[in-house]
Amino acid sequence: MTELLLQCDFDGTITMEDQSFHILDEYAEGDWRAMLADYRAGKMEVGEFNTRAFAMVRADETTLTAFIRGKVRLRPGFPELVAYCREQGHGIVIVSNGLDFYIRTILADAGISGITVHAATTRFDAAGPDVRYIGPDGGRLESAFKTTHMETYRRPGRKLIYLGDGLSDIFPARIADYVFACRELVQICRRENVPHTPFETLFQVRDALVTLPQSFSGGDA
Repeated sequence: MTELLLQCDFDGTITMEDQSFHILDEYAEGDWRAMLADYRAGKMEVGEFNTRAFAMVRADETTLTAFIRGKVRLRPGFPELVAYCREQGHGIVIVSNGLDFYIRTILADAGISGITVHAATTRFDAAGPDVRYIGPDGGRLESAFKTTHMETYRRPGRKLIYLGDGLSDIFPARIADYVFACRELVQICRRENVPHTPFETLFQVRDALVTLPQSFSGGDA
């Protein structure tokens, strides 16, 4: 039987919106969207963007956690997707450019535990959050966070399934064995001819996984 491992983005994929953007809109003291434009234009890496943008935030963890709890909307079907993967023995991990403190809070509030999360390490001091990306070797990463972690999960007999929604997700999507895409990632995949299955809810992903192992076993993928 083919072993499947799902690597999921978080913001905009598991959730309906980007939680970090909510935080920056509310608490950043400066023009963080100018830096976002530079990132989208390829003038900086996503790690540099998040580190610099969150350096503009002047709020503590308690404040930001309470704020996020009032904003978050999970994409329909996420708990059911997790339950299905566990029933079938499929692996599922989260690899996100988002911040670890709010990802873990959102998962706990949803009653979901036991999922490995690779995300920006966030430390709080008097100045606010300090955001850093740490690779599998414990060193700091400025780029290729999602693909670097994906490669640690690659092994013979395992197929890597990627779920994502945005610009930074095209990099792991290019090297995944199968891609589920929503929002902007659908358009990017089409433009780059990356095979993918669009989705709106995670119920659709769960249902597609029922037949996916057979397609790999049959040599079609």
